[in-house]
Amino acid sequence: MSNVLIVVEQHAGTVKKASLAAIGAGRELAARVGGELHLALLGQGIAAPAEALRAYGATVHVADHPALAHGLAEAAAPVLAAIARASGAGWVGGAATSSGKDVLPRAAALLEAGMATEVLAFAGEGAAVLFRRPMWAGNVVADVEISTAVKAFTIRPTEFAAAGPAVAPGALVQVAVGVDAAALKTRFVAFAEVKSERPELTEARVVVSGGRGTKGDFKPVEALADALKGAVGASRAAVDAGWVPNDWQVGQTGKVVAPELYVAAGISGAIQHLAGMKGAKVIVAVNKDPEAPIFAVADYGLVADLTKALPELTAKVKAGG
Repeated sequence: MSNVLIVVEQHAGTVKKASLAAIGAGRELAARVGGELHLALLGQGIAAPAEALRAYGATVHVADHPALAHGLAEAAAPVLAAIARASGAGWVGGAATSSGKDVLPRAAALLEAGMATEVLAFAGEGAAVLFRRPMWAGNVVADVEISTAVKAFTIRPTEFAAAGPAVAPGALVQVAVGVDAAALKTRFVAFAEVKSERPELTEARVVVSGGRGTKGDFKPVEALADALKGAVGASRAAVDAGWVPNDWQVGQTGKVVAPELYVAAGISGAIQHLAGMKGAKVIVAVNKDPEAPIFAVADYGLVADLTKALPELTAKVKAGG
């Protein structure tokens, strides 16, 4: 079983950016192990994204069923495991998103598969492929081997390039779903969507983050983010202090981002935070402490009080400067 199966996420009929990175990772892994790439798409009313996935040249397994409408991992995991068996997949993976982290470990358990999470890269060829992943809060990066027949994994989307269209379209395979929704121990209650005019943190081209140095006042951070048409992020210290919502957190225990521009304001640069943003193309640090570790990874550094520097930067941006 050398085929590779990647579970794909979609929202409102559009394949998520993180899943495109997972497809790219799946292509690389399939080439290393000498297998074929398969994709799994689960949900309800997903004909449009399923058809769009054909462009990537892989066989697309489509599980369209009411029990899969809301992404319940308990319902999705056995379906994903069945697809893995049917496709001859020895490697089953997806993006390390909140959904991927929920469903893939469950599927791995059903497949009796060992699992590597937050994979940064692959090493080796054939059955001896290793998974490079962070350990000990990012202090160690190790190449790990999974010895089970089936191997499961999640990839960090910021570390893999998004897949592009293939030369020839792939085939669609409709999957019979036998999930009994009434027998599930979990049920969908409601989805409270956070609506914002700002782009999603993990999808944004620009991210402006604030840390302990804001002292709880994120107005300058938000103003600069809005001027740059970007998203707002935060360090764990700011989130733990209750200054901003949990979904703004960037870092090892928060969201991993890789925007074109990342502005870190009042953030010291703890290794746990760096793990979530070091993939940014350009990093700008604003901190009044010249010895702050964040300056070691920044492309541009400004030693200044953020309460003065950020409004000045915002004014320059608005003026087109």
